[in-house]
Amino acid sequence: MSDTTQSEPTGHGDGEDRRDFLVLAAGAMTVVGAGALAWPFIDSMNPSADTLAISTIEIDLAPVVEGQAITVMWRGSPVFVRHRTEAEIEQARSVEVAELPDPEADGERAERPEWMVLVGVCTHLGCVPQGQRPTDLRGSFGGWFCSCHGSHYDTSGRIRRGPAPTNLVVPPYEFLADDRIRVG
Repeated sequence: MSDTTQSEPTGHGDGEDRRDFLVLAAGAMTVVGAGALAWPFIDSMNPSADTLAISTIEIDLAPVVEGQAITVMWRGSPVFVRHRTEAEIEQARSVEVAELPDPEADGERAERPEWMVLVGVCTHLGCVPQGQRPTDLRGSFGGWFCSCHGSHYDTSGRIRRGPAPTNLVVPPYEFLADDRIRVG
């Protein structure tokens, strides 16, 4: 007699391999199906096209002469752009920063000294300060004045007197050219 041994089945025949494959394939399809169902919901959380369109604006500075200010709308808020005179720049630079309620140097607020770009919303209660038109009250410091509660801002948009807790906000902006900026 020969001593040949036949291998005994180990229990992993064709049927079990097929079942393992089917379980794996079904699990993968479940994940793909769940992703396909969830995607429209996740995609609906993205901002709409009209919101993205106003997330940045470009402003042509060429028509704004020295001493003039313009107001544009960005994200539903007014943005003040003032072409400051040398006197306004010097006035803003001469302030002792440590004495300010919200200390910030003029150089930190203006990328180019002649252009001041600010969100035109008072930091006290959200009013729109005066000071954009030549006939507007500009407060005791020649910048902007919120007549609702008496906040006075200087030519750098820093709070100098009144209930406003912080300076006018400088929005994110960049110069695209000498006479063009992008806000946002």
